[in-house]
Formats: sequence, C-alpha cells, structure tokens
Amino acid sequence: MEDHVIAMYCFVDDLLKAKGAKTDKRAKMSDSMILTTALVAAHYFGCNFESARAYMQAHQGVRLLDKSGFTRRLHQLEDTLTALFCSMGQALKQLNTASQYVIDSFPVAVCRNIRIPRCRLLKGEAYRGYNASRREYFYGFKVQVITTADGLPVEYFIVAGEYADVTAFQAMNPDLPEGSVLYGDSGYTDYEQEDYYQDCEGVDLQIQRKKNSLRKDHPAQAFLKQHYRKRIETVFSELTSRFPKSIHAVTAKGFLLKITLFLFAYSFHKAIA
Repeated sequence: MEDHVIAMYCFVDDLLKAKGAKTDKRAKMSDSMILTTALVAAHYFGCNFESARAYMQAHQGVRLLDKSGFTRRLHQLEDTLTALFCSMGQALKQLNTASQYVIDSFPVAVCRNIRIPRCRLLKGEAYRGYNASRREYFYGFKVQVITTADGLPVEYFIVAGEYADVTAFQAMNPDLPEGSVLYGDSGYTDYEQEDYYQDCEGVDLQIQRKKNSLRKDHPAQAFLKQHYRKRIETVFSELTSRFPKSIHAVTAKGFLLKITLFLFAYSFHKAIA
C-alpha cells in the first residue's frame, strides 16, 4: 500500500509540474499532497477523508490541515483534478495502439427511493432514472464512461439520472483518436450520429443492434460487439465495489467530486497494476 501511495503522489506531482501549476507559498500543504490524500481516500477508504488523513499522518508523516481546511482546499482543486484525469486519459489513449474503446453507463444513487421526498442533496424529477439491468428506479446521477478494450477509463461524463444514454453521449462529445473504434450497447443507437463520427471524426461507432434495427449486424459483428462490452461490465463491478453503501456528501458538488475521485483512483490503479 505504501509503495502505491508514493507512486500516486509522484504521478500527481509530475502532472501538476508539467502543467505549470504551483502551490501558494502560504499554503501549509501542497496541492499534490491534497489530491493524493483524496485519491487514497477513494481507493482505500471509500472516500472517507478523515480515515485517509489519519493514514497519511501516521504512515507517511504528512503535516495535515484540519478537516474543514482540507475539504476547502480540495474543492478549490476540483477543476485541477478534472484536468489531471483528462491528461491521464490522453496518455492512455496514446498508449492504446489498438484504438478500441467501449462506452457504457452506470447509475449512482444519492439515497434510497423511500427517502427521495426528504433528500436535501438533490431536488427534482430530472434525477429519477431507471436501471435496466436491475429493473429498478434510482434517484441520482448516471455516469457515462469510455474505457480502452483493456478496461482503463479514459473519459467520463456525469448527467442527471433521467437522461438516456444516447442523449448523454450526444452532449459528451468524446475526444478519440482518428481511426478509433467505439463499442456500445443498443442504448446509444443514433444513425445520424454514427454517420457523423465516421465521416467527420474518423471514429467507427459499433453499436449493438436491436431486433427491429434498420442496420442489421452480421453474426461476426454481433459477436465482437458483445465480446468487447463484457469487459466494461467487469470494470463497473470492480469500480462500484469500492463505493460505500452511501456516499456521504453535504452538497451535490461534493458528491460529484467523490465520483471523480473514485474514477481517477481506479484508472490509476489499473494503469500501474
């Protein structure tokens, strides 16, 4: 664990230096250490920052801020965290010589359905979505994730739970290298979008076909699409297994920040494994 934490710190610190980011001289704790502690919390402690702070102080000898100071600094670094994930994703895309990717989504509920009327984190029917795999409704967000064929997340996009996958994908506007192949399930069916990406972006969208589809697949195509999609289901299973039963957050912004931390920590862990 200690070697993994040190590697994570070096990675974050190098990325920040490459971007020319500098910590305020008056700060008692560097930006690199703030982000590393948050990622340690996501990977090992279910995003419990207090447990991560205690570990870093006991095992890494880190001089830590108090709870409120740490949380305030972390929220100030939210955009930096997103930029670092994008940089890591771009690096993984360059290393992905096969240029094969998979897209899918998973739901993240903020509370149980019975508690929706008392939920203070979110308000409105836009967050009520349907989880087809479990045949149940949920209240929260839907996370769109693009991974390599090996299961490394390289892009993500978070929308309210009611949004269909194809609608979220249209807003996501993924940045994939020319010549890439992107596999997805039938929920991403949009013939115009497939034609656009093929003609303008040089990206081949390989979407699973419904029984009534106007564009039928050959058996070999259907097999390939199903084969590549199985991997991302395993990724979601591994990723969400690190989630606590309930992600604690005071604001919706803090809730989304923790989802980003979970994705970042998972992607980094799988990349160096």
